[in-house]
Amino acid sequence: MEEIQAKLKDLKERFKKISDQIDQDSLRGEIREIETRTMKEGFWTDQKQSAAISRQLSDKQKTLETIEHLETRINNSLEISEESSMEEDLKKEIKELEGILDTFEFKLFLSNPHDESEAILSVHSGAGGVEAMDWTAMLVRMYQRYFEKKGWKYEVTDEIPGDEAGFKEVSMIIHESLAYGYLKGEKGTHRLVRQSPFNADNLRQTSFALVEVLPVISEQEVKIDEKDVEFAAFRSSGAGGQNVNKVSTAVRLRHIPTGLVVSAQTERSQLQNRENALKMLTAKLWVLRQAQDKKMIEELKGGATQASWGTQIRSYVLHPYHMVKDLRTQVETSDTEAVLDGDLDQFIEAEVRKL
Repeated sequence: MEEIQAKLKDLKERFKKISDQIDQDSLRGEIREIETRTMKEGFWTDQKQSAAISRQLSDKQKTLETIEHLETRINNSLEISEESSMEEDLKKEIKELEGILDTFEFKLFLSNPHDESEAILSVHSGAGGVEAMDWTAMLVRMYQRYFEKKGWKYEVTDEIPGDEAGFKEVSMIIHESLAYGYLKGEKGTHRLVRQSPFNADNLRQTSFALVEVLPVISEQEVKIDEKDVEFAAFRSSGAGGQNVNKVSTAVRLRHIPTGLVVSAQTERSQLQNRENALKMLTAKLWVLRQAQDKKMIEELKGGATQASWGTQIRSYVLHPYHMVKDLRTQVETSDTEAVLDGDLDQFIEAEVRKL
């Protein structure tokens, strides 16, 4: 039982370090303030805003509940740790507590501005032709599997089909608190090495795709003057129901002062697509205002983005051996099938802790 007692003491010390970083009185005050807002007349009129605030309230309540429950469980376990008959139960409890602490500790890294925000994730095909477009589709599927495993809701807002296979570009909005915090480290070039099914000689080929991650920014934080936005409607090239290719439901917005261009086309109505395009434009304008150097500004405009050699953050090798390796954190695995099926936790957690 001495080993169990030692582990429980270690857990209590870990918990103390974590709880010391959270002002519980302030957290309770924030919860009361949000609860008061939800009870005001007209709060539920704006469904999207009220849903976002409700998610924020739920997250804060869960944080407070987790702190209180962890403290109680650790103290209770310590109290009975001298009873030999409880050894097996305590071993199970310790394992559960370690998992909860790991998750809670990890979330403390997500404390930067907008880490709590929903996210916009886009994948753009780079060097490699048709192979790169197919690689873009593989990455989109990988991220969608990751979202589904997490239980996160997402919607595809824009997709441009490839010439023969895959996609030239796909954009998604992830409707989940902390989505931006989790995903921001995925930004960069992802490199694939494999025997190409599009090559008659079945030769090994390298292709690239660029992943872009932006936070969903509120209209209050970045105000856009309507006269500064050029609007154009066009016929959608993707899925979206009976209106696709019959009426101009797809939307393209150009911000005249900066030259930024965004589009959305997967929803059935022009109004929905315009709303999604405006979210993307708002996010890009927010990042643009944070940018201090010309290179970042050009990349946001799309003029200098190159998904190719020298810019990759992660390599996925399927031939002549199997290996996925992150070039920043050095995390690697030979289980490429699991990674491409959305098993990204080890990579994303390492990014959050390091970056």
